[in-house]
Amino acid sequence: MSEETQRINEINISQEMRSSFLDYAMSVIVSRALPDVRDGLKPVHRRILYTMHELGMTPDKGYRKSANVVGNVLASYHPHGDVAVYDTMVRMAQDFSYRYMLVDGHGNFGSVDGDSPAAMRYTEARMASITQELLRDIEKETIDYIPNYDGRLEEPVVLPSRFPNLLVNGAAGIAVGMATNIPPHNLTEVIDGLLALIKNPDITIDELMEYIKGPDFPTAGLILGREGIKKAYRTGRGSIKMQAKTRIEEASNGKMRIVVDELPFQVNKAKLVEKIAELVRDKKIDGITDLRDESDRNGMRVVIELRRDVNPKVLLNNLYKHTNLQTSFGVNMLALVDGKPLVLNLKQVLHHYLEHQVEVIRRRTQHDLRKAEERAHILEGLRTALDHIDEVIELIRGSQNTQEAKEGLIERFGLSEKQAQAILDMRLQRLTGLEREKIESEYNELLKTIANLRAILDSEKKIRGVVRKELKQIQKKYGDERRTQITADEGDIADEDLIPQDEVAILMTHRGYIKRMPLSGYRAQRRGGRGVSGMGTRENDFVQHLFVTNSHNHLLFFSNKGKVYRMKAYEVPELSRTARGTPVINLIQIDQGEYIEAIIPVKEFTSDHYLFFGTKFGVVKKTPLEEFGHIRRNGLFAINLREGDELVGVRLTDGRQELILGTRRGMSIRFSETDVRKMGRTATGVKGIALGENDEVVGMEVVDPDREVVVVTSKGYGKRTPLSDYRNQSRGGKGIKAQNVTKTKGQVVGLKVVSPDEDLMIVTTSGVVIRMNIDGISRMSRYAQGVKLISLKEDEVATLARVPTDEEEEENAEE
Repeated sequence: MSEETQRINEINISQEMRSSFLDYAMSVIVSRALPDVRDGLKPVHRRILYTMHELGMTPDKGYRKSANVVGNVLASYHPHGDVAVYDTMVRMAQDFSYRYMLVDGHGNFGSVDGDSPAAMRYTEARMASITQELLRDIEKETIDYIPNYDGRLEEPVVLPSRFPNLLVNGAAGIAVGMATNIPPHNLTEVIDGLLALIKNPDITIDELMEYIKGPDFPTAGLILGREGIKKAYRTGRGSIKMQAKTRIEEASNGKMRIVVDELPFQVNKAKLVEKIAELVRDKKIDGITDLRDESDRNGMRVVIELRRDVNPKVLLNNLYKHTNLQTSFGVNMLALVDGKPLVLNLKQVLHHYLEHQVEVIRRRTQHDLRKAEERAHILEGLRTALDHIDEVIELIRGSQNTQEAKEGLIERFGLSEKQAQAILDMRLQRLTGLEREKIESEYNELLKTIANLRAILDSEKKIRGVVRKELKQIQKKYGDERRTQITADEGDIADEDLIPQDEVAILMTHRGYIKRMPLSGYRAQRRGGRGVSGMGTRENDFVQHLFVTNSHNHLLFFSNKGKVYRMKAYEVPELSRTARGTPVINLIQIDQGEYIEAIIPVKEFTSDHYLFFGTKFGVVKKTPLEEFGHIRRNGLFAINLREGDELVGVRLTDGRQELILGTRRGMSIRFSETDVRKMGRTATGVKGIALGENDEVVGMEVVDPDREVVVVTSKGYGKRTPLSDYRNQSRGGKGIKAQNVTKTKGQVVGLKVVSPDEDLMIVTTSGVVIRMNIDGISRMSRYAQGVKLISLKEDEVATLARVPTDEEEEENAEE
């Protein structure tokens, strides 16, 4: 076998892949992506801060170029890309990313709008004041060091971290197969929690939460509810709902606007504004007229101007649903503990940090004790020399060289080599009386210090006492007020939950303009003048539907094509008394040539009430109201119409009413709705009246014995007849005469059940509208041909509508 063949090693590819990937994964986990529970830093953060410490970039010194820091980090400790290092450094200098910034940046370090920072050759930096607390006592052997990547230097394994940085500034990172996402917290609260843990090691997580209320984000904002916080603190994982801080204010022009003052953590303001604009453009949110970002150096301010008829609370609720004005923070408290990734609860995070501080204080104390003892040892030698100064001087003068003098001192006075060297290094000024006193004073102070340091090392309680004292000092120096407000979570708020349940007036005109008015304003404005003063209309238009209902009730709109549409009363735009209204086609998706025949207000879709339908072909149908409880936005068919048929009326009944139908050829039929069995929503119905040739139904009304029937013909003739003249019959018959139809009088245009204190609107084919009081129409028998109500030449009556008088409208509004 050749030498080359002998160098070939056979390996199992599956095993090699498994082993290599595991090595890679652990390297990413331990050396790149996850923070250490003790100082809350990933290796790149730690290396940047340590490099700044080595370069002497303290807060009391001038700024240095960021490129200088990045270059030194790469050269000494972090052999990766300069972009990664600079981006990390930039993030530590952003007041919207870090709750307590670790780098004091000078120049453009990016913005909450997602603007990129300037290149590292332009920006400058130095350590922030609080960063010194992360590195304090690092020179006192408080932490371990490991060789850097090429073995030339040593870097710290962890920083002393004299404040709990992992919780205070949080951390985020994605490793292989795991990720961490720890929110920032308030320094004052976290230290309060640590102090409570020191005092009572058996404290529960719920008790700790009395001190640590929850995350405290640098961008402030709101946290909705405490359940997510509790779960995260108890298990290490949870979801915290965040919301922007907004307010609704009235502009100088009387319109309302929403002002955003604070955003949820990590939300890009520019993208948020862009998203809102996109929703408006795509008509997913309606009612925003202007959108401005008025933020400046004094704070954030995004202004959303609203249309007058929009409920600002409802629109804001929709913005919460569709944008990052409300978002969530997925907590995953994963950190390295002794080099192993572990998910930690709140108490465990505090416990591991506290143990680190105990170790730091112990090692610092040992270091200080050794230095104090070494100094005391030197001072003891100097004291011995001063006590025998003449003999010491004579010994030194008689020595041939330094080594001989040193050995002579050691032999003569029993000194150590260090003490002898210190005596030889002593300056003559130390022989003065004042200097002798200083040495004695320093020695006595050192003895006290040594005793105190030994006492600390001998007592775990005293070590924790030192930790407690120093944490309080940091808290006093750097602690501040909480920024993020924690509020109750009201869950997913439905639009109607934001709208008070008020009685409102709904008005719709003959030509399809609709509006809503608060009843209070309706009452206040309903004084004086003939006509419908509750709504501004054109000359040839009038209010055809007017009723009072609750703002939370449903409105069912029935079209002549047999379709039904549904919306809440509060969704009808609220407008002023004189406003014309909004075209109903802007609110519901009706087709061309389709118009609203009836509007029925409904509180609940119960099974003991019915909707009764009548069509132009004389078909009637009764359907339980409960079948209309689920209607799509684009409507559903309420009745299955035959070709050419149209819906002429819909009434809400209790199942025991009587109905009357009137036809164009002057026929009518009165019957009980019990004659009509209940049917499903998609049914066609049954025969209500047997129509003659060229005849069709022009009106359907509910019978009220206290009211009368008005019939109007195409030639402008009309009459008023008692309902007692119309006897009850079985449905499906030809019925009885309601009007003698002649060529001079014309065919019947409409049949209405009315009361004397109502008005009748008569509309001609040319659009002329005449309003008259019912009481002014002559009372006649069924067989009479009626009297002239309106003088017509070539024009004819097209339709008629029953409307309340001003007085009746006011009574309706006050019920």
